[in-house]
Amino acid sequence: MPSANMESTQHSAAGSAAGYLYQCQAALIELLRRGWEEPDLVLFLEALDDVEIQGGDAREALQIKHHTGGSGSLTDASVDLWRTFAVWLDILPDLAPGEQPSFTLLTTGQAPDGSAASLLRADGARDETAALGMLETAAATSSNQQTEAARERFTQLLPNERMRLVRWQPELRTLVETNADDAQVFEERLESPRDGGTVDVHLGPWWQGDLTDFQERDLKKLLGLSHGANFSVPGAGKTRVALGVFQHRREEGEIERMMVVCPKSAFEAWHEETRESFSQSGPNLRLSVYEGVAADCDILLVNYERLPEAEPALLRWLRSQPSLLVLDEAHRTKLGPAGAWGSVSLALGPFARRRLILTGTPAPNGPRDLENLMSFVWPGQGRMAVTRALANANLREASTILRPLFVRTTKKELGLPPVTTTKRPVTLPPRHRELYRALLGQYAGARAGAADIEALGRVVMYLLMAATTPALLATGSSRYEPLAYQVPPLEPPEGSSLADLMRDLPLFEHAPKYQEVRLIVAENAAAGRKTLVWSTFVRNLTTLALLLEPYSPAVVHGGTEDRDEQLRRFRNDAECMVLLSNPATLGEGISLHHICHDAVYLDRDFAAGRFLQSLDRIHRLGLQPGTETRVTVLLASETIDEVVEQRLAAKLQFMGRILDDPEVEALADLDEEPSVSVGMDSTDVEALLAHLGTNASR
Repeated sequence: MPSANMESTQHSAAGSAAGYLYQCQAALIELLRRGWEEPDLVLFLEALDDVEIQGGDAREALQIKHHTGGSGSLTDASVDLWRTFAVWLDILPDLAPGEQPSFTLLTTGQAPDGSAASLLRADGARDETAALGMLETAAATSSNQQTEAARERFTQLLPNERMRLVRWQPELRTLVETNADDAQVFEERLESPRDGGTVDVHLGPWWQGDLTDFQERDLKKLLGLSHGANFSVPGAGKTRVALGVFQHRREEGEIERMMVVCPKSAFEAWHEETRESFSQSGPNLRLSVYEGVAADCDILLVNYERLPEAEPALLRWLRSQPSLLVLDEAHRTKLGPAGAWGSVSLALGPFARRRLILTGTPAPNGPRDLENLMSFVWPGQGRMAVTRALANANLREASTILRPLFVRTTKKELGLPPVTTTKRPVTLPPRHRELYRALLGQYAGARAGAADIEALGRVVMYLLMAATTPALLATGSSRYEPLAYQVPPLEPPEGSSLADLMRDLPLFEHAPKYQEVRLIVAENAAAGRKTLVWSTFVRNLTTLALLLEPYSPAVVHGGTEDRDEQLRRFRNDAECMVLLSNPATLGEGISLHHICHDAVYLDRDFAAGRFLQSLDRIHRLGLQPGTETRVTVLLASETIDEVVEQRLAAKLQFMGRILDDPEVEALADLDEEPSVSVGMDSTDVEALLAHLGTNASR
């Protein structure tokens, strides 16, 4: 009868099976360990070696040694060690000219202290010259017949070929040593956040940019870290602080140049801040924009949309000289490896000597966003730090834990007057509500396909449109065609279909949100105050442009060809009292706080970051003391608007607490004010508008 203990039988395959299983486990662990930071990683089993790892333009050979009967000892003469060298020696002739893969031996064996293997550990004090000498001695003196062939091949190699087996490329050595130093700094900051953390700033003789007290504070703290994050609010001068980081590290010889990934709209700010920060009489600072070629320059600007096709060129640029890599408006990479921009950023990050992210909205959708951003800054550590902080503490405590890793200047520190943000519920008229409920029933079937995020996203957009007016869902002659409102409204024909009612609704009822906007704009205009109106949908903007014609509206959206002229009119034309735009177009990179102090949100989507960014167009550094800034959010009662409001509140509350910023948190609980058009029909509204217009003209 066969023995139940398979390992004791003469022909047992248990040992081999365990070895292959260990090989698979090791490969999967390596994929899990590195996959978030290197999303293009590919593993091969039994190809170049036991495990071959390919990512970017690098190849790694991983040799696996597993012992079932004990840990084994990886001495200078061990069979495991020399069999590994035999495999690697077989690989060398097949490499392309100049190619040098990374060779790794993963084993359950122990490397005794003072052995060649112990001197080649990735996480220890490497001494490649001493290790090679020990291996040469072992190759010459060992009498083990199992390793004889491998040792003989090793001794026949030229000295530089032998060193090739044990020496890291300079780039790899720098990368490993830098990561080890980063890990130490990272842990020190988390464990002792009050010990040190700042350094004296050296900006050199050609720096001329003024720094405020909070900018200097943030700069010193960032320089005390290997890498960092600046989560200050818009207007706090994150660009100038980043230039300060660049200049100090360049003066100290840590880096030679800087790559900035940012939205196109930020190019002008980087050009302007660079001109203001550096003396024109000093050495010429070469700033270039990536246009298909990564120029040899001191500062290279790249917009996010170019990242996927530019990755190889940008990687070569970073590897050629020690560089600082900056992600400006870094929340655009919040999807991490799941997004096109995030995955390329993560791939570029390890090849930058220093990394810095800039964003005032680091976690617009919750913890995962923050994990992805910190994963770029601190590969291998940032994600785990955020996860641990949030798992074992409340948000206030988590903020205290993570605070050593970032800087943030709040609006209160900027000395800005407070902003009054309120929500104004509007009640849907009967036919509008009937159509909305009919559409809601029609889209209820979408729950069955909840896995189709794209389809659900379309449903959200349809319901947001319907909450303003279902007529937006009717097909127009173009995506920009305004709705044709009838004054006074007509009665719908008997037996009208849902589609007919939806298409012709402007003839029968006025959208209550439009009425609210008209009243707010009229009141503000009568008081000499300009108004910024936000809507996600272009047809809302074009429709309001007709309804608000007496106030000479400026309109800016993605299809606007004369954007600069429209903005000029709003800023300088006394007759132009309203600007109509969407957050996707003007939510970043524009300042309107000198001429506009009122904003109205006709609708909002679930993007908390975009909401915060758009708020800052009229509430930022430079406001005169005592300026009253007012923001009104319109909510259609019993519609998706209320769902969006609840979700945005939760996201803003999270972000405010994790950043320890009460002002962001306060946006999660807006004051409510009554609708000014409650109980009014369209004729009443027209009369009130006429009254306000008459008073405004006096």
